[in-house]
Amino acid sequence: MPSAVIKAFAYDAGEAVLTITFTSGRAYAYQRVPADVAEGLRLAFAKGEYFNGKIRDRFVAQPVVLSVAQPDSEPRLF
Repeated sequence: MPSAVIKAFAYDAGEAVLTITFTSGRAYAYQRVPADVAEGLRLAFAKGEYFNGKIRDRFVAQPVVLSVAQPDSEPRLF
């Protein structure tokens, strides 16, 4: 189900970084996120609720500056 809050997300397992782009256009890279938490976000029916309960204020977040995407590029969703 599409989220009203989360536009897209990607997980880098090697770095344990979960990058989330919100519908506001802001993006944050959450540091040291365990794979099971990232997988939980992927599987969650209500992604905003999962984010608020399991990720927000639990992991260090760094703002991400998004580059302009190429017209033919697709966002990564996990």
